Amino acid sequence: MPIRLAAAAALMALALPVHAAETGLVLTLGSQGDFERRAHTYDCGTDTPLAVTYLNAAPNFLAIVPVEAESEPLVFASVISASGARYMSGQWTWWTRGSDAELYDATLGEDADPVLTCSEIINTP
Repeated sequence: MPIRLAAAAALMALALPVHAAETGLVLTLGSQGDFERRAHTYDCGTDTPLAVTYLNAAPNFLAIVPVEAESEPLVFASVISASGARYMSGQWTWWTRGSDAELYDATLGEDADPVLTCSEIINTP
């Protein structure tokens, strides 16, 4: 009888909801050269500007982009591009060319228009 009670208690414990605790992530990248962190702000025709952080530590080139459809900003990694700099994270592509940038959603199809079209806000004194 005690074994059945223990099994029942274990099953009940599995049925209880689990609340995720907020955690952080620290990523350490080695680099042969200098490390560069750049913050850019883009006007994407939305209510608020889009703040993107670029982390360059060759051979790793990353972009941290807040995507409205996601609960947290995403880390994008650079991939081969014919022009500009293209970064990918899951279904998303962040593509910059000069001071312009576009966000694409791969689930909308290969030839889909960007979900965001942005221009860098350049504050010159």
